[in-house]
Amino acid sequence: MIHFRPHHFMCALGFRGSGYSSLFVDNFSNIMKVLNTNDGHDITIKVVFEADKICAPCPNRRGKLCSEQDKIERLDKAHAAALQLQAGDIITWKEAKERIRHTINFDVFDQICEGCSWKSLGYCASALRNLLEEKN
Repeated sequence: MIHFRPHHFMCALGFRGSGYSSLFVDNFSNIMKVLNTNDGHDITIKVVFEADKICAPCPNRRGKLCSEQDKIERLDKAHAAALQLQAGDIITWKEAKERIRHTINFDVFDQICEGCSWKSLGYCASALRNLLEEKN
């Protein structure tokens, strides 16, 4: 089981091999290699509101918190509300992508990702577009 902060579901969807440090990128790449395997859609993810598996090697991590904690809390709350997630929920990666597909449109995306320093790169918007265009 992997632990994810609520906003990391969109981050995982849009991950393109960039990050805060080489250790961060390597860690995130390894997580995505697992999620993107044939069996990855069945991987279970527990929702947490603290540093998670993705945060582990992040240079901004301060124990279970972040050096940008206020911004991260806003992102987590907005994503949790949009995706109808609560701390302790357990869903599969497949279910997470389905929730994104059915609850996040581009207006919602713009709102819940407001303030994210990665948003301007367009990775998540592109990944969302691809997900929304996939045939069910």
